[in-house]
Amino acid sequence: MSHSEPIHFDVDGTKIAVRRRQGRTPGVMWLGGYLSDMRGTKAEALDAWGRDNGIAVTRHDYSGHGESGGAFKDGTISRWLAESLAVFRRFTEGKQVLVGSSMGAWIALRMIQELQKAGEGARVGGLLLLAPAPDFTTDLVEPGLSAEQRKVLQSQGYIEEPSEYSPEPTVYTRALLEDGRENRVLEGIIDTHCPVHILQGMADPDVPYSHAMRLVEHLPADDVTLSLIRDGDHRLSRPQDIGLMLRVAATLAERAG
Repeated sequence: MSHSEPIHFDVDGTKIAVRRRQGRTPGVMWLGGYLSDMRGTKAEALDAWGRDNGIAVTRHDYSGHGESGGAFKDGTISRWLAESLAVFRRFTEGKQVLVGSSMGAWIALRMIQELQKAGEGARVGGLLLLAPAPDFTTDLVEPGLSAEQRKVLQSQGYIEEPSEYSPEPTVYTRALLEDGRENRVLEGIIDTHCPVHILQGMADPDVPYSHAMRLVEHLPADDVTLSLIRDGDHRLSRPQDIGLMLRVAATLAERAG
């Protein structure tokens, strides 16, 4: 299969772009962050690792991101979750290690909840969460909003903030924030029924490492590993960070087998 062009398939009327590398299972599924896409440094490194080791790798862009259709401002956690579940069910086989970056970690945690409800939870063999940002809308974004921003959200439906990663501003919509409240996971124990490994930078300006430590408190006591990278930032895209990600992914895939 050529990897020069993605496959597009329809999810609720929107064309979702998918890149699927054939290989053996347990495979790996990549879940990107807010405003990220599947051609980013970590996602490409994971795909190259799959190629070199004969392991299946599946990645996609959420609607409004990268090569997928749809408008970003129409996106919500529920919508991106539904798209990710559709990709999982359509393009993956056997056990999978879900690798979620930032918001993608939230999507991964919600995916395993929904898959377990549907009797498909056994298909997730491991979770690798990079700078995880579950519940970031309620716990990280909303508390920092000024009274003026809250007024603009109500009147305009969205706000824009300068981005450190792009010349384009970061957009938060009222719909995203409201929907985030309906998808909270940091309210009780998250029964993953699989090994979980979290990689978190201690120099992350976007998601404080205390947030990752709080996530650990909501996971079962056994089979959860938290690796703190003292000088790691939010992206965790340096060669040493990517090397660690790939080593952990390999270990999780091996254990899932």
